[in-house]
Amino acid sequence: MRIPLKQILEKYGKKYSDILGIKLKSGKDSEIFKWFIASILFGARINETIAINTYREFERRGLLSFERMRRASWEELVEALDEGGYVRYDFSTADDLLECMRLLGERYNGSLNKLHESSLDSKNLEERVQEFRGVGPITTNIFLRDLRGIWKKADPKLGHLARNAARELGIKDVKEFWKKNKVPGYDFANFETALMRLGREGRRKRCKISLLIRK
Repeated sequence: MRIPLKQILEKYGKKYSDILGIKLKSGKDSEIFKWFIASILFGARINETIAINTYREFERRGLLSFERMRRASWEELVEALDEGGYVRYDFSTADDLLECMRLLGERYNGSLNKLHESSLDSKNLEERVQEFRGVGPITTNIFLRDLRGIWKKADPKLGHLARNAARELGIKDVKEFWKKNKVPGYDFANFETALMRLGREGRRKRCKISLLIRK
């Protein structure tokens, strides 16, 4: 099957960090912190739109910096989460965020770049990210996926949705496929994101990936 790669990237490949206007390529702590918070929101089993709306609510309240988040009260975080529609996980996420701020402050002086610098390799980086309360493999994959090419040690394995989509498309080695078929204006993280969304949509609609890309 011929894979319409450019079409797939245009429809499914926009990274969450780009949607949110987070300038990850700057490498600044402030931008990477925003993406960390966004990744936590996206990592729950919750609608993508709700995660985006909740991030925007945090943005509106000026909560997207380490110092501001560290000073926030539990009640303030719950209120922001509820306002964004994050009702199902409001209490637990507020708990997690406060604990994340404590660990980030105590261990890395509030700097996620220091976390990366302290990591020995890609595996150790993933282990360190997952030391934060409430941050599991899915959230870690989301966080590090968009940091490919920005953090040298950010090299997460494909998530199961992306792997399933690649398998259905007949792609055996995703990285090798991308190397041979790069599309100008896009990077590997765009391709990963597109595969993830295809996998998720195929599961939701209970249809083959090939049917989605023909539309």
